[in-house]
Amino acid sequence: MRLPDSAHTRRPWRIHEIAPDFELEDVWALPTPGGPDDFPELIELARTFDPEQSSSRAVRALFALRWKLGGLLGWDEDSAGLGSRVPTLRDRLPEDLREATGLESSAMPFTPLYLTDDEFAAEIANQTMHGVLHIGWVEDETGYRGQMAILVKRNGLFGSAYMAVIAPFRHLLVYPTMMREFEYAWQERTRASGQSLA
Repeated sequence: MRLPDSAHTRRPWRIHEIAPDFELEDVWALPTPGGPDDFPELIELARTFDPEQSSSRAVRALFALRWKLGGLLGWDEDSAGLGSRVPTLRDRLPEDLREATGLESSAMPFTPLYLTDDEFAAEIANQTMHGVLHIGWVEDETGYRGQMAILVKRNGLFGSAYMAVIAPFRHLLVYPTMMREFEYAWQERTRASGQSLA
């Protein structure tokens, strides 16, 4: 379920102090209900999530097309990425977060920034934008659940146009599919955990 921006902005996340110049693109409630200590399980699920292996052919095709175009047009070359076109946000991290990276190896095309008890952030940069994936563990009326936010700094007019073009695909296809797959994987994890305790 997509959430209003305030679901992210009103919480005291550490990312606010690290990326105040990034725009909040999306906030989503993750279908991952749990208890106060289940955040590491969510991060493990995120670590292994690979959109290129999605159950949706359309999502797989979109990602394949994106990487193909990026390769042909040079969008994803090292010179367009972190430490080249843009400095990494790791340079902005306060001392207490510098060693708290988490997700050292991941299927996601993001570079980890930090991991705390209830918050994880990772970044990516290419010729179109510099982006941050933020995952938090929030308490609601039924317990706890994950929450995902995407923050972006667009690269000029080209980056703005690119983000505008892909927005309908992200909102109508990619994210809903991702939410279903997260929900299924979380339910499988819950069932397996229950069986191991039986």
